[in-house]
This record gives sequence, C-alpha cells and structure tokens, in this order.
Amino acid sequence: MLRVDLRASVGDAGSAFDVAADLTVRDGETLCLLGPSGSGKTVLLEALAGFREYAGGVELDGRSLDGRPPEDRGVGFVFQQYALFEHLSVRENVAFGAKYHDDTRDPDALLERLGVADLADRAPATLSGGEKQRVALARALCVRPDAFLLDEPLSALDAPTRERLRADLLTLLADETAVYVTHDRTTARAVADRVAVLRDGRVAHVGPTDEVFERPESRFVAEFTGANAVESARLPAGLDAPDGLLAVRPEHVTLDAGGVPASVERVVREDAVYRVTLDVGDAELVAYTADRPPAETTVAVDAARWHRIA
Repeated sequence: MLRVDLRASVGDAGSAFDVAADLTVRDGETLCLLGPSGSGKTVLLEALAGFREYAGGVELDGRSLDGRPPEDRGVGFVFQQYALFEHLSVRENVAFGAKYHDDTRDPDALLERLGVADLADRAPATLSGGEKQRVALARALCVRPDAFLLDEPLSALDAPTRERLRADLLTLLADETAVYVTHDRTTARAVADRVAVLRDGRVAHVGPTDEVFERPESRFVAEFTGANAVESARLPAGLDAPDGLLAVRPEHVTLDAGGVPASVERVVREDAVYRVTLDVGDAELVAYTADRPPAETTVAVDAARWHRIA
C-alpha cells in the first residue's frame, strides 16, 4: 500500500506552484492522476519517485520513503519519453537496474512477455515509439518494484499503437500497485481502479473510476471527465430532471426517443460514433450516437442517470 501526504513546489519564490495531495493507493490497485496540463500531476509523481523534494510523508508497504534516493525507494518509473540508454542494447537496458537489486526478473522473459524478444540485441535508436515504450516497461518490471509510477507512457504514440499498448498495460498492471498520470480521460477510464482529478495542484475529486465519471463532485470534474454539466432551470420540463446543477454523461443522452425537441448545433465524427451537440431548451447537451442525426430531433434522459452536483 502506498500512502501519500505531501506538498511539493516548482518554480522560484516569486512564482512558485504548490502541489498538495493526501492519497492512498491500495495493494494491486491502479490510481490514475487525471487533470489538465499544469495541474500538478507530474510534479506529484516526481515527488513520489524521489526526483523532487517535498514536505510531508510517503510510505510504501509500511516503510517511509522520505529522504531515500530514487534507486532505493522500491518503485519503478516509466517515463513519457522512454529514457532508454542509447549506448546499451535493448536487453542491457532492461537488465540495467538488476545490478542494484537482489530479486529481479529475467530480462529475456520480460521481452518475450511484451512481444519484443526479437529486438533484444538492437539499439534503442532503431526502435519505433511503441517498441521503445515496451522496453521501458520491461525495464521497470525487471527489478520487481513494490509500486509503479507511470508518467503519460502512451501520449507520444500513434493511435493504433496506443490502443494496443493500453490493452497490454491492463494485463501488466492487473496485480500491481501503480500510480498512472494522464490528461486523457479515455485512458483513465480504461486503466484505473480509482481516479484522482487534479486542478491547480489540489485533488478536486478522488474515488472509484465509475463514481468520478458518473457522479462528479463539481462542475470542473464533470466537464473535465466529459460529462454534461447544466443547471436544471435551463432544461425543459419534459426531461424530468431534479433541481440544481446536474451532470449526465453523453452516453446517457438518447436521441430520437420521443423526448423533448432538440436542435442539432454541431456533429463531430469520433471513431465509430458521432459526438452531437444539441440545443435543448435554454441548455446545451452533448450526446453520442451511432448514426448522424437530422437537424431537428428529440432528446430523452433516464431520470436515474441525472446526478445532482449541487
């Protein structure tokens, strides 16, 4: 179990940005730090890894990590930009940390597990981005860390490679304790057991993934996780919405279902679905639909899907 109660700063005294967090990551759980650029995700992760000074405390499996250097913290760090040693072969990169640890995994077995065994003798410069990230993951796994820290490991990859590696990560992290940084809500929802949404260096909402996405605690969390956030007073009575500031996810907004009239404002194709922005009463709602809608349609929302934020 990883326990975190810390404060870290970046910048000089005149323009310092503070990050503070009080979080627990349970054994075998992946906690995703989700937030916009500049929200403090990477600063927090670097503090956990020992790359950045902090006040407060970090414990991993009951032992304090405070004051320990990165190599003595028992964590595996996976960087966004791979951070492979260009003068070493793939196999040598994976085995690099083994010299500092007694309990390690076989590098060749890890490369086989990650589907890059045939690259063992190659130099990093000859690899694709997806191959480099698989090698970086193998290197982190090799030293059997007590926790993994992953800093947007998929963000530099093309879409097909990102999707394949995201699926592999689900298997790799299934029984591991991990903190995963991303600004991508799709990745967060796919890999995380729990999510902590960061805003301006503070945790805005932490909880099980479905709770954060379906029942956000603020307008910011609702909108950043992709939900509609709307005042009930702006909605037509036929939508049967409770009073207050409400959230509902686009996938729960149904078109052409005999509900209230709506005008299509904008249609954007997103892979296999259309993202449809609608004028409904005095409000704007976003919905997903498999078919391109007509300019005028109807909208319905299951009453149980509305979540009152405030």
